[in-house]
Amino acid sequence: MAFDTARPALREAPCVGTRMNDDDHLMARCAAGDAAAASELIARHAPRATAVARGMLSDAAEAEDVAQEAMLRLWRHAGRWRPGEAQVGTWLHRVVANLAIDRLRRRRRWSAEDPPERPDGAPGAEARLAGEDRAAALRAEIAALPERQRVALTLRHFSELPNPEIAARMDLSVEAVESLLARARRGLARKLEARRADLGLEHGLDPAGAGREPGT
Repeated sequence: MAFDTARPALREAPCVGTRMNDDDHLMARCAAGDAAAASELIARHAPRATAVARGMLSDAAEAEDVAQEAMLRLWRHAGRWRPGEAQVGTWLHRVVANLAIDRLRRRRRWSAEDPPERPDGAPGAEARLAGEDRAAALRAEIAALPERQRVALTLRHFSELPNPEIAARMDLSVEAVESLLARARRGLARKLEARRADLGLEHGLDPAGAGREPGT
């Protein structure tokens, strides 16, 4: 990615008391057109962005596209980045989640308009398709959760982060994260209650699609 070296100079240094972490410094350098800083941000954050997208979409090619688009948006936002207001990882995760959600919504529209043919006679085909239906239904409902619940749930179950790390990324207490996760799971259970038998969810809900109650 080529950077525009004609961009304005870096912003004035933040006032005393504003904390700048390494990512903040890299964003400031990106705003000045520093390609090395952009490469460092990619090395730090692209693998996690891709993993989150893959967890939500279950498609490696789509996940790569989403991660690349999210990184592009991060670079474009560099000139407006305010140190201390957010963490780069959390900001990027939200962009990834929103881009993935857009793709999930498009999939739902396409699926409704043109239902796929179901193969006959293939060993295990029905079980495999039932599993895909469960995963698709869960992901669609996760996409509709309030933003903070969705972010916490995807960080926990798709990125497989522990609650303390989620709390650090979201700038919340561990107790607040646990509350978000509990509310998200209750919300999913309510929304999918009518479809439990249909989707094979009699034994609980797993946002990753495994049909079991997730741990915290």
